[in-house]
Amino acid sequence: MTDAQTRERPTDTAGFFSIDSTTGQPVGDAFAVHDVAAVAAACAAAEAAFDAYRATDNDARAAFLERIGDEIVAIGDVLIETAMRESGLPRARLEGERGRTVGQLKLFAGVVRRGGWMGVRIDPALPDRAPLPRPDLRLRMIPLGPVAVFGASNFPLAFSTAGGDTASALAAGCPVVVKGHPAHPATGALVADAIRKAVVACGMPDGVFGHLVGPGNDLGAALVQDPRIAAVGFTGSRSGGLALVKLAQARAVPIPVYAEMSSINPVLLLPEALAARADALGTAFVGSLTMGAGQFCTNPGLVLAIDGADLDVFVVAAAKAMAEAGAATMLTGGIHAAYEKGVAALSGHGAVKTVAQGKVGEGIAQGQAALFETTASQFLADTALGHEVFGASSLLVRCRDEAEMRAVLIAAEGQLTATLQMDMGDTDLAARLIPVLERKAGRILANGWPTGVEVAHAMVHGGPFPATSDGRTTSVGSLAIDRFLRPVSYQNLSAALLPAVLRDDTDAPRLIDGVPA
Repeated sequence: MTDAQTRERPTDTAGFFSIDSTTGQPVGDAFAVHDVAAVAAACAAAEAAFDAYRATDNDARAAFLERIGDEIVAIGDVLIETAMRESGLPRARLEGERGRTVGQLKLFAGVVRRGGWMGVRIDPALPDRAPLPRPDLRLRMIPLGPVAVFGASNFPLAFSTAGGDTASALAAGCPVVVKGHPAHPATGALVADAIRKAVVACGMPDGVFGHLVGPGNDLGAALVQDPRIAAVGFTGSRSGGLALVKLAQARAVPIPVYAEMSSINPVLLLPEALAARADALGTAFVGSLTMGAGQFCTNPGLVLAIDGADLDVFVVAAAKAMAEAGAATMLTGGIHAAYEKGVAALSGHGAVKTVAQGKVGEGIAQGQAALFETTASQFLADTALGHEVFGASSLLVRCRDEAEMRAVLIAAEGQLTATLQMDMGDTDLAARLIPVLERKAGRILANGWPTGVEVAHAMVHGGPFPATSDGRTTSVGSLAIDRFLRPVSYQNLSAALLPAVLRDDTDAPRLIDGVPA
């Protein structure tokens, strides 16, 4: 056992259990819980590893990321089976999620190797410039320091222990301390062990990765408040994300919290599209809404359309598809309880009509899909109608005209996505609405559904508050690395003192006087 593993061993023997999501019963042996002292030890180890890890060359760091992916694949079917048991998610979904987890590790390996993430800029000295000479200026991006990552409930692989936050932070040169999500401790333990194996195999510094286990909020609070942590990555509820932001800002040295929190992802059904394919749109919408028990952060929880006969056709088709939608196991009992509360609030609202509900489930924590509708004026009168209900629930807003649709969009909160269902005849209307959507969302789609986030260089999975705590960033795609970097400028340093990447004899991607070299 390495020193890092010794430090990470749980110190509280009270323990908690992995829970079978379909029965609600504990499975296997109890997991001992880390205490606050273990948090401090993991953070100290990460700080001790920081300078050595950030000094690793690009090829070595990229190989480390790839090795993590290989070790995750090597776990085999037991990883999928464990995640299925703890989350209630189906095999196909989790096999795809494993592929995405490995794929994003490889994506960041490629980013690291190419070197553009370092942001090298050189403005050579101009000693003869009048009226004043210019000094030699050279800039590069450096890692922030140890990063705290919080595992997500709805993605036990792709947004958790070795998920996008961990991958991008490690790619940036930052050690990572993960607070595993208590809903899937066994899944997290398997992945954490895979990362540790990669640390040893690649000769990475001791302490570059830590994994904390526990069901309460005290560990997470201690992690964010530890002075050695330089940034936080989080995916979860608005209340949870804001609690971490508050803790981070109250520190003697405040730090950034990159929290993905709350989004209802409006879908705009434009008139020509409705006239041409309202029936098909209604069916496809319910397919997106109920995918993964509605537990995607890009779930289409709000639909906007101009009232009329074509919208009625959409509603009939959606209601039919909804009535046939089976209930599905939700991620945790707490998430199910919150969903039931949100659905009850909508169904009991005087300005809201229940359009359709899905089938009732027979097991525990079964999420019954639901579709509601209201008018634009009623939506605008009650801001609570725009709040997220995490699960397969959506609200249709009937608008009298384009002006009302625009008013609803302006009043809506920040979103991860906004979707235009449109035909060619809707182009002018879409063009008028896009400037509003740009101010409200991180990703704008045409003729698709927001569920499903491609891991790619041009992807943005972020958006204005409360979709995220910092709408300038993304948690998916290669730009996610920028969250964990900061610029440093070097003025008139000799070549002997400059970082190697800033010297004249290196071939790293760079701008010289603002021009690619």
